[in-house]
Amino acid sequence: MKVVQLLPILVRNSDGSGLGQKAGRVPDSAPEVSRDSGLSSGSSLDLDRLATAISAEFNVRCEVVPAALDPAPSFHSGRQQYYSTDLLARMQKHLTPACWRVLGVTPLDLYIPILTFVFGEAQLEGGCALVSTYRLRQEFYGLPPDPDLLRQRLLKEAIHELGHTLSLTHCEDYECVMAPSHAVEWIDLKSSRVCRECRRAIAGC
Repeated sequence: MKVVQLLPILVRNSDGSGLGQKAGRVPDSAPEVSRDSGLSSGSSLDLDRLATAISAEFNVRCEVVPAALDPAPSFHSGRQQYYSTDLLARMQKHLTPACWRVLGVTPLDLYIPILTFVFGEAQLEGGCALVSTYRLRQEFYGLPPDPDLLRQRLLKEAIHELGHTLSLTHCEDYECVMAPSHAVEWIDLKSSRVCRECRRAIAGC
């Protein structure tokens, strides 16, 4: 069976810790970004639940692996964000013959040069995809935490980015998970499922 690996991408603390977080858990919030900042030691997001949902959607085995990629080289000091395309390129080393796709999950704020931010990015028809919880959290918008809503948003974005690795482009069906999302409100409108037409497109993948 094909295997998808969920790779937590965390910042090293000043004492060198942070990358050794227990597999299956990743903080769902992050402090103001700085090159040497650590991650909040408060609440954390259960990636095992995300893995189960991805397994069901794509009929693959999905497993959480220990954090093993330092995002610091991808940090842009001027923007106080992390360059997602660079992170994707560095994730390539985690692809092996036994691993079909690698999905990075991070609480850090991501960008590409032509946009203010991105919720995630993927290599079209490639092996790596990346999603961030940074702007999926209600707290980012000055609202009370909503863990269930965060899990729903993360699942939708994770499946969306993995869909891009299967050559899917943005879908005109606003309920399809492959519909574009330029704000969290757009994410909330769509489902976490691939529409019939998109599913036909990936049937042979």
